[in-house]
Amino acid sequence: MFSKIVVALNDLPESQRALRAGIELARACKAEFATVSILSDLPAYTSFAIVVDPEIPNVIREDQRRAHGELHEKASILAKEHGVLATGSVIEGREIQAMLHFLKEQRADLLVIGLHQHDFYLSRLWNSVYDLAQEAPCSVLGVH
Repeated sequence: MFSKIVVALNDLPESQRALRAGIELARACKAEFATVSILSDLPAYTSFAIVVDPEIPNVIREDQRRAHGELHEKASILAKEHGVLATGSVIEGREIQAMLHFLKEQRADLLVIGLHQHDFYLSRLWNSVYDLAQEAPCSVLGVH
């Protein structure tokens, strides 16, 4: 049914539920499995911090990369415990465009994403999720 499953990964509980669902699907379908996360833009306060220390953006970006790497490492361990080999990628760029490019590059046929509860965060991102689902070159499964 699916040959390449990708899970969008972050540190929110919904993402972790999507990860577990993606692993189970990959195991059942004997599909390739990958996780992907997107480095977010630097916080606005970074522009003020540069005045004090010009290296602050690099330090923050490195912390983000480390945190994402740890997420992918944990995901890989969980997948392995369920008999699934996982690869992890951290990508940069505008969220939707970067994800679409990654999905096309990977030739994914299913993207699994965690759906956030109704709050300000979701209302702010809902159009992004909808746009991603509409433009994705593959099926999209939203997990609560």
